[in-house]
Amino acid sequence: MHDHAPTGIRGAGNRRLLAISLAITASVMVVQIAGAALSGSLALLADAAHMFTDAAALVIALIASTVAARPANDRRTFGYQRAEVFGALINGAILIGLSVWVAFESISRLLNPGTTEVAGTLMLIVAIVGLVANGVAMWLLSSAQRRSINVRGAYLEVLGDLIGSAAVIIAAITIVTTGWYQADAIASLFIAAMIIPRAVGLLREVGSVLAESAPKGTHVREIREHILATPGVVDVHDVHVWQLTRGAPVFTAHVVVDGVALADGRAGGILRTLQSCLSDHFDVEHSTFQLEPAGHVEHEAHA
Repeated sequence: MHDHAPTGIRGAGNRRLLAISLAITASVMVVQIAGAALSGSLALLADAAHMFTDAAALVIALIASTVAARPANDRRTFGYQRAEVFGALINGAILIGLSVWVAFESISRLLNPGTTEVAGTLMLIVAIVGLVANGVAMWLLSSAQRRSINVRGAYLEVLGDLIGSAAVIIAAITIVTTGWYQADAIASLFIAAMIIPRAVGLLREVGSVLAESAPKGTHVREIREHILATPGVVDVHDVHVWQLTRGAPVFTAHVVVDGVALADGRAGGILRTLQSCLSDHFDVEHSTFQLEPAGHVEHEAHA
């Protein structure tokens, strides 16, 4: 007995906002890469890498909202939601590599001052474009992020990049006014330091999902207590909770039901109560319960 209610992770309106934000972010990223090549600014290149993290986060968010609407089939009974996880794994690995390279290059420039000149004015113009674009993206997502955890994740990513753009602007102003090129390398280190924890956190989350660990914030003991508090429930065992991808937890359990409740035909009501409990209190919309009479556990063990 189970409930296969759609996860309802994201609506079409949220997908449209995410797509617009992605277009803005990707466009500015390309501009920053070109600006970095023309100005010699490592900070702009680092900020472009930072923008890449935002673009990747928006892509992942769009994937999550799209695959949630795709029906399962006989081959992929859970649908295609794991595609997001593998995408996040590739994303995290790329980010680690980029941030390590940026940090190495920044330190090299700091140890060898004067070896690289930076066109501060061009750097400043491109950084301001990035700041404005991130501000627009945040404004687009500001309302929807209050209603969707997925959109909120993208919103926070853009906020982080806004801070990175501000750091590049400060470095550019310093270069324009003082000619101190090391400011570019310092801003690059700051941005790399912002990327690495996010990349490591992403890889840890991927590892947790692939290991089928309980989602962060999910307390199995509390779920057991809620199930046992349901009228007619005698015991619960074989409790498992994992997630297909971020925001898509799955729950299964064997629930021992009082024989009188089964005889009175209350099994359907108990099942609906259990499913509502998981959905309302623990945000688990895909739950599977096996209702069984007392003594069935011993039968399973013998089998």
